[in-house]
Amino acid sequence: MELLPRSPGEFGSARYWDRFFQQRGQRPFEWYGAFPELCPVLHKYVRPRDKVLVVGCGNSELSEQMYDVGMCEDIVNIDINNAVIHQMQERSKSKRPKMSYLLMDVLQLNFPDAHFHVVLDKGTLDAILTDEEEATLDKVDKMFGEISRVLQVGGRYLCVSLAQAHVLKKAVEYFSQEGWVVRVHQVADSGTKQQFVLPVFICVMTKFRKITGSAPQILEICPEEQDKPMRMESVEQLVAAVKDRQHYALLCSQLSKTPCEEQVSLDLCDRESRRPRYTLHVVDSSSVKPSRDNSFAIFIIPQGRETEWLFGTEEGRRQLATSAGFGRLVTVALHREQHYEGMASIQSELSGKVMELAPPGLPARQQVPFLSVGGDIGVRTVRHCDTSPLSGEYVVEDVKGDGTCYFRRLIFLRNRNVVQSEARLLAHTPLPGQKKRRKDKKKPSLAEAPGAIDKSYLCCEHHKAMVAGLCLLGGPEPLSAGALLAVLVVGLGGGSLPLFIHDYFSQARVAVVEIDPSMLEVATRWFGFSQGERMRVHVSDGLDYVAKLAAEASAQYDAIMFDVDSKDLTVGMSCPPPAFVEKHFLHKVKAILKPEGVFVLNLVCRDAQLKESVLATLREVFPLLYVRRIEGEVNEILFCQLNPESQLDATELGARAQVLEGALQQPGRPWDRSYVLADMLQAVKIL
Repeated sequence: MELLPRSPGEFGSARYWDRFFQQRGQRPFEWYGAFPELCPVLHKYVRPRDKVLVVGCGNSELSEQMYDVGMCEDIVNIDINNAVIHQMQERSKSKRPKMSYLLMDVLQLNFPDAHFHVVLDKGTLDAILTDEEEATLDKVDKMFGEISRVLQVGGRYLCVSLAQAHVLKKAVEYFSQEGWVVRVHQVADSGTKQQFVLPVFICVMTKFRKITGSAPQILEICPEEQDKPMRMESVEQLVAAVKDRQHYALLCSQLSKTPCEEQVSLDLCDRESRRPRYTLHVVDSSSVKPSRDNSFAIFIIPQGRETEWLFGTEEGRRQLATSAGFGRLVTVALHREQHYEGMASIQSELSGKVMELAPPGLPARQQVPFLSVGGDIGVRTVRHCDTSPLSGEYVVEDVKGDGTCYFRRLIFLRNRNVVQSEARLLAHTPLPGQKKRRKDKKKPSLAEAPGAIDKSYLCCEHHKAMVAGLCLLGGPEPLSAGALLAVLVVGLGGGSLPLFIHDYFSQARVAVVEIDPSMLEVATRWFGFSQGERMRVHVSDGLDYVAKLAAEASAQYDAIMFDVDSKDLTVGMSCPPPAFVEKHFLHKVKAILKPEGVFVLNLVCRDAQLKESVLATLREVFPLLYVRRIEGEVNEILFCQLNPESQLDATELGARAQVLEGALQQPGRPWDRSYVLADMLQAVKIL
């Protein structure tokens, strides 16, 4: 039996409703949920002594149930369909003597002014406002005008709606401009099968006397899990907040029916600050055959580790889901601006919400495990935060890594999932005169740890490869640690790369170019960086600095290293900025590079076509080109030289790197043995 209209416009047609109720017969039809779902909101705004008008009542049982439970008895129901009014009169005349049903159009109400305390509309506005044609909008204005006229001051217009953007915007704009208070409630899902995937909302418009002049709009939203309303600043913000909840409902509906081929990401925001509190990724593993016990789990990523490959990339999360052995795994990243009490409080906070993301067929009362690394939520301490005119908002934070190591990180918040600079912190040591801790005492917390930087350790894999590339220097003989070197580094960050070269190549003179003076302050204060006779920082645009050197022909370098990020996130290349790899500028780089020198470039490019263009340009300027791809990252390190006859194969490169590594390991000088320079060059390819 066809009950739905052929087009949305038929919802506003009296003829359609005649046919609808004739086919429907005596069975009640509940648009947008039944009384049990709506009652928790309605009881806040409908009092027992209120006079209530229900517009477009149809054959819904809502009025009857409100009457029967004692919520309210003085209820007038109206509809434009004569058959349904007669049906409802017959159904209630002996049981509900104080309730009436009248044949009447909401566009022309036959009631005196200020006659009702409440006007209740369940789907009628949605049925009328099917489009934004002028004739339709005129109808809606008449409807709103009549509702406003028959409501007392302090009365409430309760509109149950799917809150499509054009419907919500029209209602909120109309009544807020009249000086009414507007509050939108999301109706809680009872778990019963609904006719619509979209959530149901109840818009509560409370009538106030219109104040002449500009009065502030009061616009609020109450999410289903919260009683306390959230204030919205504008109509647009309120509409956007409702749209977010609609998109979430659609997502949950999709996830509850079929496995997702692509990973789904969403943010859950803090109620007060409205900032993201949790970032969730839903990962379905096709290689795991789900059963009752392994179909669904939640994985809490320890604080500070969300940028690691296993947690911060699609491939890593897919591998995590497979190794954990669950058909669907939801990973949860914690945000640095938020405070978390511990795993138990996070589990309590998330348990209801994550169940909405459960896979198809999961039993309603199934226990879902919460997993993590080591069973805790990790440690993160923000040491410093500020804003740079060039780099935007940034933070310096200390985090606990895998095991017992702690790290200090620089994060640019415009790209918060990328670690800009990282350094390992030295283990806690007592200050002079301070007693050592007894072994049975608890370990020092991150807040107690000193800011001493382990300068012997390069955290970033691409920095290790860039240092290893220095073995290309020295001509026929491998480079020694005491060789006289002139090195230019463009891009300071936390200063780890130039510091390592300065400390381990005793005769190296390092010039660093950094466009952002804030970064020099950060590197000096938080990352142990310092200038001296062999280390100088020039606060300048790298493009201008290189161009000036090339024009003056005043300096030549053994090694030039570019490790500079792009501020433009719209380009598919985040390192370096496109201007640094344009042909005319690369010729300037060539002009200040010694004939046997090496130009080392950290390239981060997700646009395959753009990357091929960059490589082609580099080949035009530098005849010899090596590339080292960093495993698990987008970074590729390019080693560029001018003399094609100095080409070395992988074996020769490894041997030279091994000699260089041995030279750098001098007595009394710390050397971290967790990485080997020769390993950095094993996967080098010649382009």
